[in-house]
This record gives sequence, structure tokens and C-alpha cells, in this order.
Amino acid sequence: MASKSSTRSKSPGYRCAECGWSTAKWVGRCGECQAWGTVGEIGQVGARTKAASVAEPAPVISDVDASTAQFRPTYVGELDRVLGGGLVPGAVILLAGEPGVGKSTLLLDVASRAAVSGNRVLYVTGEESAAQVKLRGERIGAMADTLHLTAETDLSMALGHVEALSPDVLIVDSVQTLSSSEIEGAAGGVSQVREVAASLISAAKKRDMTTILVGHVTKEGSIAGPRLLEHLVDVVCQFDGERHSRLRLLRAIKNRYGPTDEVGCFDLTENGIVGLSDPSGLFVTRTKDQVSGTCITVTIEGRRPLLAEVQALISPTSTPQPRRATSGLDSSRTAMILAVLQARARMDLSQKDSYLATVGGVKLSEPAVDLAAALALASAFMDKPLSPRMIAFGEVGLAGEVRPVPDINRRINEAERQGFQYAIIPSSPNGPGELPEGFRVRAVSTVAEALGVVFPAPAA
Repeated sequence: MASKSSTRSKSPGYRCAECGWSTAKWVGRCGECQAWGTVGEIGQVGARTKAASVAEPAPVISDVDASTAQFRPTYVGELDRVLGGGLVPGAVILLAGEPGVGKSTLLLDVASRAAVSGNRVLYVTGEESAAQVKLRGERIGAMADTLHLTAETDLSMALGHVEALSPDVLIVDSVQTLSSSEIEGAAGGVSQVREVAASLISAAKKRDMTTILVGHVTKEGSIAGPRLLEHLVDVVCQFDGERHSRLRLLRAIKNRYGPTDEVGCFDLTENGIVGLSDPSGLFVTRTKDQVSGTCITVTIEGRRPLLAEVQALISPTSTPQPRRATSGLDSSRTAMILAVLQARARMDLSQKDSYLATVGGVKLSEPAVDLAAALALASAFMDKPLSPRMIAFGEVGLAGEVRPVPDINRRINEAERQGFQYAIIPSSPNGPGELPEGFRVRAVSTVAEALGVVFPAPAA
């Protein structure tokens, strides 16, 4: 029995590279995450790595030199905002986004600015030819003498360029297009992406070379390739935006050097991509005539308050099932708001088509938008315009109550800065705090109370 037990303990084990699930025998599909081709041998079960001798013991944390990990600005203000201050030497950044969103344009602009500021930059493109990238660079004005460009899909050749140039900044577009001849599988496969990422990260840490990797996304919107890729890099950024809108938003999903609640706003034009330090004007319609069915709100994207306009349209329907259409807002929350208006505010919407949309293609998912959506729908139902100098924000519950939301003062200050003078806000025990001079607020507890404020009953 002892020999059989000893033999069993030395049998090879296998582990999934995606989720870490282990099994005693090889299988083609992971039993935990159901991914194919991710289970590989992990050596001998029970084997132990022996300790190696070190030249000197680990230093005290206070003695560690942190000067090499200081931020270096990219001179793209919105990118620096998201990264926490700029690029860190040796950091590896993964930038993911849908095709055509502007990832390559943004990084080519960053590469040229880094080169102009005195850094040696290597741009490796695997999706386009060098001539195509140069044409884009000339179009957006991203040309510099210390910006080196090469079109490579072989990992060993890309690492050879790194050895020859010793760049301060390396940009790889994209990590899914590089492949190693020593690893089986096509470029973009799980094994290839893992090997490419590990080799580039090792080179970045060894040389204190800031590395930016472009990543593809799946049709579900997640980053393509093994989940291990997101764990290995230092920063993961998501770059997204509507294809038919010029607005692009950059968010940090993971950041070892800064916050993950910042949002960068960019305007994608024919001449390149431009950071927007004040993007609120993109989401608000400025018209001379007052129109029913519109309400301005203030939403928080990361740490930044943004003004956005919610538009509603109510029209009679001849079909048994009224239509409920939304654009830029969550459809389930919109259906809930319609139900609250019908049940708590006595608005008969059962035979009405309801349309709710945002201006400028912005997506509003924050619950604080509920009150503005409710007031816009009520305005469209009554065909009475709201005050053009008024904003509203607050979360609406199924009982018709208006719940408090965070950052009330920040929202009010942004509204006042944009020229608004009046706000309908949720009532809270501590109140709104100190208000800007000349700015008025009305705290409400229910949707019915808010409707009574904006649509007062005529005097008898």
C-alpha cells in the first residue's frame, strides 16, 4: 500500500490558467470556468522548490528607493487624470476597447508627446503597416524624431528591437497580434497571449520601461485572452464610446498607482483625439424656446460631475401594448419610473407610448438620474416645459420616495458653475450644506412632492 500511495503522490497534476482549478488528469475543458485549452501540467504533485541563497537580506520598507517609481506626465491631461498622474517607469498598462473606438489614435498621440518631452519611444504595430501608422501620425500631428516605429508580429523580433533601442516607453498594438514561435497555437490564443504578456512584462520590469499594451475585447465587452493577463499588468484601462458619437470615455478598472474612480473624456475628430476638461456642454441642448419633456441632471462619472440632459416624449398609441423605448438609460429603471408615476402620481400612461433618451450619446446608469427622468416624463405627459435654469437629481424608489444620493454639494457647485440657479434635490438629515451665492434648492421626499413643486396647482 505504501508504494502505491507514493506512486500516486508523484503523479502529474494539471491546473487551469484562467481560474486556477486543478485536477489529477488532463482535460480539454476546465471543470470550473468551462474554458477550452486552458488546463496545463503544473509539474509533480508534492514537489517543492528549494530555497536559494540571497546576497543580502530584504531591506526595511523605509529604506527602499522610490524615486524610480515617480509619475512622468504624458501631457495628455485626461489620460494623466485616469492614470493618477502619468506614466510610471516599469509599469505595464493594458488599454482595451472595441474596434474603431480610437485606441491607436490615442496611443500614437501619447507616443509623440512622450518623444517630444525627451523620451525614446518604440511603437510596435502588428495590425497595420508602418506606412499606415505614419499616415495617421501626419494627419494628427504625431511626429517626433525620437519616436521609432516598426511593424512586427513575431515576439522575438519585437524583443530584439527593444534590445537594440532600449526605449523608455514601449507601445504594442496589439498584444493579440504578437506570437512566439516557441509556443504552439495561433496568435491571440490563450497560450500565445500568456507568453507574449509574460515576456513583455519581464522586459519592462528589467529595464524600467513603461509599456502600454493594446488589448482586444470580446463581443460581450470583456478583454479577450486569459484572465491572467489582467492580473499580471499594473493598470487596466477601458476605452469606450458610441460609434456614432465623438465622445470617448477612458476608465481605469485596475490601477496599482492611483485611483480607479476617475474618468477621462475625449473628443475624437478627423484631426485626432482631444481631451475634454469640461465636457458637460456636449450633453446639454441649448435652445432659445422652452420645450416640454426635457430635464437637466448632474451625474457623477468617477470623481467628475457632468451635466446631462434627459429628454422624454409621450404620445398616444393605437396598439394594445404601448411601446417603451430608451436610449442612453437603463430600460429596467425606466420601466420602474413609469410604473411609479402611474401608481404614485396618478398619471395614466397605460395607453401612451413612452420614449426616453439622453443628449450627446452619453450613457447614464447612476440611480441619481431617476428624478430627472421622472420629471421629464411628467413634463412630456402634461406638455408643460420645466424651468431652463433648474436641475434635478435623486434616486426614486418603488414607494415613490426620493432617496439621498452622494456628492450633493459637488453636483450643486457644478450646476451653479454652468449657470443654473435652482435645484430639486432629495431631502436628507444633514441638508445640502453650504450653497453657492444666489443658488436655491428645494428638498423633496417623494415624487409627488417634486411634481407639486415644478407644476404647482393653480390658485383657487
